[in-house]
Amino acid sequence: MSREVMEYDVVIVGGGPSGLSAAIRLKQLAGDTLSVCVVEKGSEIGAHILSGAVFEPRALNELIPDWKERGAPLNVPATEDRFLLLTEKSSIRLPTPPPMHNHGNYVISLGNLCRWLATQAEELGVEIYPGFAAAEVLYGEAGEVVGIATGDMGIGRDGEKTAAYEPGVELRARQTLFAEGCRGSLSKSLMEQFNLREGVEPQTYGIGIKELWEIDPSKHKPGLIIHTAGWPMDMKTYGGTFLYHLDNNQIVVGFVIGLDYDNPHLSPFDELQRFKHHPAVKDFFEGGRRIAYGARALNEGGWQAIPKLTFPGGTVIGCAAGFLNVPKIKGSHTAMKSGMLCAEAVYELLTGDSGSNEAISYREKFDASWVADELKAVRNIRPAFYKGLLAGIAYGAFQCFISRGKEPWTFKLHADHTSLKKAADAPVISYPKPDGKISFDKLSSVFLSSTNHEEDQPIHLQLKNPELAISVNWEEYRSPETRYCPAGVYEIVGETDKRLQINAQNCVHCKTCDIKDPRQNINWVVPQGGGGPNYPNM
Repeated sequence: MSREVMEYDVVIVGGGPSGLSAAIRLKQLAGDTLSVCVVEKGSEIGAHILSGAVFEPRALNELIPDWKERGAPLNVPATEDRFLLLTEKSSIRLPTPPPMHNHGNYVISLGNLCRWLATQAEELGVEIYPGFAAAEVLYGEAGEVVGIATGDMGIGRDGEKTAAYEPGVELRARQTLFAEGCRGSLSKSLMEQFNLREGVEPQTYGIGIKELWEIDPSKHKPGLIIHTAGWPMDMKTYGGTFLYHLDNNQIVVGFVIGLDYDNPHLSPFDELQRFKHHPAVKDFFEGGRRIAYGARALNEGGWQAIPKLTFPGGTVIGCAAGFLNVPKIKGSHTAMKSGMLCAEAVYELLTGDSGSNEAISYREKFDASWVADELKAVRNIRPAFYKGLLAGIAYGAFQCFISRGKEPWTFKLHADHTSLKKAADAPVISYPKPDGKISFDKLSSVFLSSTNHEEDQPIHLQLKNPELAISVNWEEYRSPETRYCPAGVYEIVGETDKRLQINAQNCVHCKTCDIKDPRQNINWVVPQGGGGPNYPNM
């Protein structure tokens, strides 16, 4: 059975902020003269979108100036910022760092904003196909990208075709924009294929774990934004928490830790659970109920980790390239703007007569944009935390008040997977047992993510060398994947004859395992279309 072929001028892989913004901008420029298609691996637009999120509307103002009249779901203006330094039992309120001031911003669900952006795109004529995972990059005779193919459906766990088999679809395009988000599987392959990371620092990452709560109305303060540093992290580990008040008596709470942490016994999930019992925040959760859960990796490399953005036949945009402003703790506005800049470059390419198939003006437009100004100015703040919390805070103050990003040096980065100590050289961390009211276990949390994968399909978490799971990960590090995974995907079974069991059906697509594995032995690929979490209001 051969694959169906569909042809477009532009195919966009990923229905997040950057992909949808690119689609909208292309249609604003081209109208019906260019055909544009968006494919999204989630079951619907927004199903796989997870962010804090406090949203800066700068890019949205440029893309859709009348978004208020059009009903964009930006309903809760930021009203108050609090920044706390925590010890285990107490808290100290500090001045909010200037990049974290949120006057003019909104506390939102990024998933709901993407759902709204999708309606705007469809009204302009963009074709959107959720539930279709782009599984393969298509190349032409000269090695250029000519589109993507969605994954085959109905392949059994044994790799054989079942009675439900349906071949994937080829979506061919003059330009293909990869907007898969942080550590996208196809984007990762393109980095290697076209050597896009040559001459730049390695991308670095964090993992963000988030819960949505409904709380006692008397404790609810719409627009209140709380960030913390310090406990539960030690003084040398980069991480912090956030607590944002939405509307409808809902709050979001989350924990972000840099994936350069060195203790293999650390569990980011359990750090969030014990954080919620801290006296500074515990009262918000008492009497409330948890209604959603999720996790996602995020880029932290910033300016010096941005790869080459173009290649023959396509581009990378948004978090696939890595435009998060770490000190701001915001990346949606920069992702959106990158999509818009790319759309303008692609439109010029496709309607011009240069004879090229590479939208090289995208990088030129980026370098001349406010996104580049933002990222270049704060390029040294995240790597300053390599020296510890106090050094990072001190350097951040220096940058904000003295150098203002004009320092003549740029700090180097190191790959996160190189940072783990051997298990015998790191202190074991004993986490409190969850109480089932404020703190919870992983499996009950995964249930709230509405994660679903077809059971009879190949495992999408692939081990390049299965032997390393025991000979290296267990023997040297005591299987850190069983702790850094926030969904209970990895499990060591057997008392004497140990083996790694992969519970792929639990995967929430955070990509942490693909990033943090000490030998880079885990390769995350897309499952069959539509699988994964189904986030509401996240």
